[in-house]
Amino acid sequence: MRNILVTGAFGQLGTELIPALRKRYGGQRVVASGRHLPQLSPDQDGSGPVVSLDVTNSAAVLETVREYRVEVIYHLAAILSARGEASPEDTWRINVGGLRNVLEAARIAGCKVFWPSSIAVFGPDTPAERTPQDTLMRPTTMYGITKVTGELLADYYVSRFGVDVRGVRYPGVISSESLPGGGTTDYAVEMFYGALRSKQYSCFVRANTVLPMIYMPDCIRAAIEIMEADFSQLTHHNGFNVAAMSFSAGELAAEIEKHLPGFACEYEPDERQAIADSWPRSIDDQVAFDEWGWRAEYDLPKMTADMLKRLAHRLSTH
Repeated sequence: MRNILVTGAFGQLGTELIPALRKRYGGQRVVASGRHLPQLSPDQDGSGPVVSLDVTNSAAVLETVREYRVEVIYHLAAILSARGEASPEDTWRINVGGLRNVLEAARIAGCKVFWPSSIAVFGPDTPAERTPQDTLMRPTTMYGITKVTGELLADYYVSRFGVDVRGVRYPGVISSESLPGGGTTDYAVEMFYGALRSKQYSCFVRANTVLPMIYMPDCIRAAIEIMEADFSQLTHHNGFNVAAMSFSAGELAAEIEKHLPGFACEYEPDERQAIADSWPRSIDDQVAFDEWGWRAEYDLPKMTADMLKRLAHRLSTH
């Protein structure tokens, strides 16, 4: 392996994927890129290359790939679901246009690509319980539409050009290291902050809203494991369902309250409720297990205990 390029490196997923990749493959071999470069954390500052990159600029993407002799691209740059509804044109331009630019650069330079899809590809007509790998996908959000388009585009580059493109469909991602980035499942992270800061939280979905979730350590492991899998054993290549846990907002609040007695959660659904209602309650990831051995390690109790411990330490040191 030569070098790895991560786009959108300073978002929720990239913030934790960068240190994991640098630990595994070497700091100087992992290039972190973003359109806007924030003040870097101690884990990132000085531990490897950092570059400014706008993925909608096709020439800049290819130039960066060539300059750093990139062999693998983790393409994370995207606008998420709730924010996407406020800016659908930008969502299409970044999510679809940016992906095409990355795939073209990969085709020209001979790179492997990881690209995350989402349960947002599913819609109200999709089976809500144990949503299968191959099923009807008719999303009702621009974010979901871009993810369906992206899955088809990735498959096209595999079949038409032989580009090694892989990816998973992430459920809601829960992380202690970065703030939510405009997704419909952000309440699951915000609730922990509210519990630790004031022992109260106003949730923007109903208490009985059940959605699939994944804890960041499993999220990172899935991204690395799918890229290290034997390509010849993969039938689907991208868009693998990865399940970890499903729970309601009320069940999460109750689990947090076990650790923080007196925590109170109120429920005031907003426009994000409609998006949540269009998504599955649970998903079936048997295909990911069969093709590359995927299994999640964190369930709701284990995730909650670890999240509270990590987040409490993080808040106490900031």
